[in-house]
Amino acid sequence: MSAIHPTVSPVQDARPTFRRRMPTVLAFCVAASLAVSAWGVKDPTTWLLETVWVMAGLPLAIVLRRRFALSGLLCGLLAAHALVLIVGGHYTYAEVPAGDWVRDWLGLERNPYDRFGHLMQGFVPAILVRELLVRTSPLRGSRWLAPLAVCACLAFSAVFEMLEWAAAVTGGEAADAFLGTQGDVWDTQWDMFCALIGAVCSLMLLSRLHDRSLGRLSPSSSLKG
Repeated sequence: MSAIHPTVSPVQDARPTFRRRMPTVLAFCVAASLAVSAWGVKDPTTWLLETVWVMAGLPLAIVLRRRFALSGLLCGLLAAHALVLIVGGHYTYAEVPAGDWVRDWLGLERNPYDRFGHLMQGFVPAILVRELLVRTSPLRGSRWLAPLAVCACLAFSAVFEMLEWAAAVTGGEAADAFLGTQGDVWDTQWDMFCALIGAVCSLMLLSRLHDRSLGRLSPSSSLKG
């Protein structure tokens, strides 16, 4: 009697290969977008200040990949956040065309791309902090996991606002494009509130999906001492 071999679907067989290659593909797309965005920028200083996070984060993620491979969900979110920063740096946040379309469509008084950028500033780091805490601390499954992730995002948002303040003090009017306040005296408070909303929404919507994505990581991908 011949042995019966289970049939493996080509789609199922391709999934592990796709997951392994996805971080490389995303890194290439982000690097290519960054290079393209350097051409014809609205304000070179603003472009540098906005994209320096991508310039620093991309090589770091590549270097640490063997020691601490990130989950597929987090890789996708980080790539999306990088693209938001790159677009904002190329046009300046107050003049991103997509933001102008939304402003005209909804009858807003200002380009909302800056608000969207700060929502992402909470939405994506919330999953990053959650992943770090789940994989490197005893907080996995703890009720403190989500509140601490939100607090970390708010702390980062506050630090970013202080960096903007420092840029305004040192750069004067030259820093206006980087600040992107568009005449709103409450812009700093709005920015931190948007980061808070983004972090809370991210954890509410993506925590279960994030757990499944973490479950696909091999044990060897944990951070080594």
